[in-house]
Amino acid sequence: MTTVSEMNNCNLSAVLHSKQDLRIDETPIPEPNENEVQLAIGSVGICGSDLKYWMYGKCGRHVLVNPMVIGHEASGTVTKLGSGVKNMKLGDRVAIEPGVPCRLCRVCKEGRYNLCPDIKFCATPPVDGNLGRYYTHAADFCWKLPDHVSLDEGAMLEPLAVCVYGCQRGAVSVGSSVLVCGAGPVGIMTMLVAKTLGASEVCITDIDDNRLSFAKKMGANYTVKVTTDDCQQLASDIRNAMTSAPDVTLECSGSDQSLKTGILVTKSGGCVVLIGRGSLEVTIPIVNAATREVDIKGVFRYANCYPKALAMVASGQIDVKPLITHHFDLKESLKAFETASNRDSSAIKVMIHCNQ
Repeated sequence: MTTVSEMNNCNLSAVLHSKQDLRIDETPIPEPNENEVQLAIGSVGICGSDLKYWMYGKCGRHVLVNPMVIGHEASGTVTKLGSGVKNMKLGDRVAIEPGVPCRLCRVCKEGRYNLCPDIKFCATPPVDGNLGRYYTHAADFCWKLPDHVSLDEGAMLEPLAVCVYGCQRGAVSVGSSVLVCGAGPVGIMTMLVAKTLGASEVCITDIDDNRLSFAKKMGANYTVKVTTDDCQQLASDIRNAMTSAPDVTLECSGSDQSLKTGILVTKSGGCVVLIGRGSLEVTIPIVNAATREVDIKGVFRYANCYPKALAMVASGQIDVKPLITHHFDLKESLKAFETASNRDSSAIKVMIHCNQ
């Protein structure tokens, strides 16, 4: 166990030097600039994008060039205030919304700040992440946690916000019939959000029996195991499992096959939302979608979704705690990444604790 005095004098951080080269390094303790707060990081979850950077040195179009502190699903406690900060005080426990936009461009002013061309997002090269003892962040992108919401739950707000945004893009509402492709943490939380918003039935697919069993335990009405590469056959299996074709398909697996299947199975006039990330270029049945007016919508992170995600957790409508299956301290970060990437570990969400 690290003592408080030791924590106060060093800033151990998980630094990714290159692919498959994650080290625990001492980095400078950052000081808050104007309108920023310094945070003692409490909990950091491992995301699929973190794993891609670690395994391949890139995630989509973003490529690791120089060493970078990893991690962006985080919560912490305010330890210093920069000048101008009026909405925070020392000791406040907060969830960190990791993307800070310019606030001035057209898309920011339209409220879609996730699309800001100048956004600075934690652990997206060259911007450092927050898997370390101390970190500074814009105060207006830190969200105070009620006393009964833990730091672990605060860290889970980041992926939950993705799910809230995805359901918003798909216009999930009372009575919606929903298909979720992929029973990983985002897929399961997307199912939970859809149910909270009033979906009457949710079917979830995956290739893994353990994840499907967990999804059923968490409230999925139907589960379908993916055992074929034939998208038409899989669409038929899903239709047979559900009472009707889904109004909305939320693709969370990043599988090109799931995207194609989603288009084929969604009802005419329905919507397919791409939450997961597959190949940069995909062949899809676009004429099928066009002639049946199946809308295809993208999702890039989220905008204005943290307050909703926090409200869902704080009110007890969504319980994210069962998804956190593994815990590690900061010095065990490499082991945590190995666990998160190993399907045999049965990990759903791996949480790293920086205050231990």
